Amino acid sequence: MTDRPLKLGCFHYDTTRQLFDGTLPADSLDGVIETAATVPEIFERLIRGNEFDVAELGLTFYLRLLESDSPFVALPIFPNRVFRHSCVFVNTRSGIAEPRDLVGRTIGEFGTYGQDSGVWAKGILMDEYGFKPEQNRWLIGGLEHPSAPFGFIPHPHPDNVEVADAPAGRTLSGMLDAGELDALFSANVPQCVLDGSPNVARLFPDFEPLERDYHRRTGIFPIMHTIVVRRDLLQERPGLAHDVYRTFSVAKDAAADRYRRNRRLYQVQSMVPWMDALIERNSEEFAADWWPYGISANRVALEAYLRYHYEQGLSSRLWTVEEVFAPELLDT
Repeated sequence: MTDRPLKLGCFHYDTTRQLFDGTLPADSLDGVIETAATVPEIFERLIRGNEFDVAELGLTFYLRLLESDSPFVALPIFPNRVFRHSCVFVNTRSGIAEPRDLVGRTIGEFGTYGQDSGVWAKGILMDEYGFKPEQNRWLIGGLEHPSAPFGFIPHPHPDNVEVADAPAGRTLSGMLDAGELDALFSANVPQCVLDGSPNVARLFPDFEPLERDYHRRTGIFPIMHTIVVRRDLLQERPGLAHDVYRTFSVAKDAAADRYRRNRRLYQVQSMVPWMDALIERNSEEFAADWWPYGISANRVALEAYLRYHYEQGLSSRLWTVEEVFAPELLDT
């Protein structure tokens, strides 16, 4: 490309490793990529600092910006996706043993009411168990370090949902461990769980069978983040959306190929015992491209997320997939 090199911001995943290690094909996107210690830092640098031309952004952050004429356009590239039955944690003394026990409880959420993993978890609980967020009190703060809600995005929520900031100087993890929160919706595993606290457990301790059943029934592999490009750059550089899409796809496909090749070697590059068995089990359940980019392979998941976002009062209207993503990539 003859234009100036682009500045990219993205977390370091399997799906993006080639963008960082210099092994992309010579005709790939001309750019310099940076990362950060946490993904929200990338989001803030993009939105508040205008630091990136192309960047990873959480779906809810992007949808909130769309409500006020976003300067970014999303491409159907999804570097971060996680099944989310496992992301609901409860205090073991709260008496919460199943989803119906969440009624009337105080629940924590990191950074904002309705962060990406929380949108999925609430939506799944609403669809499958009749969960109603308006029946709870929600406290928003920092997971392991005291912090105010994110200051770089709007914070919509329905009038009938009680949402407040966590107390100053307190962390959601510490409050859950102490029983000051009954439950926590968290994209990251709280440190108290990693430390083996007897006071905290998952709502669904045996979450893998539930998540596999959910996938078999719905075909949904939940999507957290997308890749966005500055709108003005897409106007200035015809073909840029396709260039970005192709480059991220090449990097993702290279990561998948590494796992396929390493089956022959029992995944010796990984320290995880029985990794090969896990990959073989997954290959029986997922399509050959188990981490697809593009619209057609992800339409069901995207429409579910857009519905959840609207039903949870985070969008003023129900967005369509065609309105959310770059028009030139709607045929992917």
